Amino acid sequence: MAQLLVRNIEQSVKARLQRRAKQHGRSMEEEVRDILRNAANEEDRPSVGLGTQIASMFAGKGFDFEVQELRGNTVRPASFDDEE
Repeated sequence: MAQLLVRNIEQSVKARLQRRAKQHGRSMEEEVRDILRNAANEEDRPSVGLGTQIASMFAGKGFDFEVQELRGNTVRPASFDDEE
């Protein structure tokens, strides 16, 4: 098996790893191995933009109207004065 040395880990990170290991009933070394194993085994998912995520949330919901775009319209900043 390979060895990996990680230097300069913040004390707060080490403390959280120790707490997490204790909660799982194993050594900190085994906890870190498990974290790394799980991270390495995650499937690479293509990242999508925020607009794509929002569009997928509303896909197939039955909205059949057009949404006006802001192109060509003057955009004004919000006013928080009591005058308006």
